[in-house]
Amino acid sequence: MTTTTTAGRDVGPRVGFVGLGVMGAPMAQNLVAAGFDVTVWNRTATRVAPVVERGARAAGSLVELARRCDVVVLSLTDSPDVESVLFADAGLAAGLARGSLVVDCSTISPERTREFADRLGARGVGLVDAPVSGGSEGATRGTLSIMVGGLDDDVARAEPLLRAMGTTVTHLGPVGSGQWAKALNQVILAGVYLAVAEGVTLGLKAGLDVSRSLGALREGAAGSWVLSNRAGRMIDNEYPLGFKLRLHRKDLAIALELARAVGATLPVTSLAATLEDGLIGEGYGDEDNAALARALRRLAGL
Repeated sequence: MTTTTTAGRDVGPRVGFVGLGVMGAPMAQNLVAAGFDVTVWNRTATRVAPVVERGARAAGSLVELARRCDVVVLSLTDSPDVESVLFADAGLAAGLARGSLVVDCSTISPERTREFADRLGARGVGLVDAPVSGGSEGATRGTLSIMVGGLDDDVARAEPLLRAMGTTVTHLGPVGSGQWAKALNQVILAGVYLAVAEGVTLGLKAGLDVSRSLGALREGAAGSWVLSNRAGRMIDNEYPLGFKLRLHRKDLAIALELARAVGATLPVTSLAATLEDGLIGEGYGDEDNAALARALRRLAGL
């Protein structure tokens, strides 16, 4: 794989980054901060400038980015977005050289991931699936947990980049394994968000000092990332963006489809999905996932 040099010093692969949303922009900035030569592209061009100001370069098209880079990181919304960015007439595949690598940090289905890996493999391009968890806070701080699937050699090539964006990088198996783990993550989160929302709702109905009460629980058995980072939003009933509710619903659709395929029943996940459908229908889909508490508070008459 090609590397760039500065005054004879190896500074690693030339990195492309596509998808500069709430998660992707800080992830790209952390790659720049780690010293990588980063070129960025985003469908909404206004999101490019803040990352360029931090030291990245802008590409005028996906093909241009692909031709400049050895490794391309994706942080996109869903399977159709990944497919379009990779394989549209002017997509990345049209410019990627044999021996290059795609690292997909999007959350999509394992089946589509394997399909994309096969299509890229026919062109001599590798693919690693590397979905992330840790919210916008983790993306900004570079403390994401990254779940990785792919061939050993491809994962080894991707690892320096992943470690610039996260503190926990776990290779779980072949292509698609990272997406399976992310599905488990979203299923567990659905239950935790609902449980914290129920606890907040019960405390409010009882007239407790809920912030103080939950503070007493954070270091005990009920402690969780959601309790520490999202309970305050549930108490205030205000949900500034961290991870969009509609994106979590998209992830739950993937998990529920996987569950049907293997014959598993997920009653809590199904309840969360139903509540999220209602909230999205009411226009709350772009709020933080903690907005699940809206449904619980309403049921309690709050």
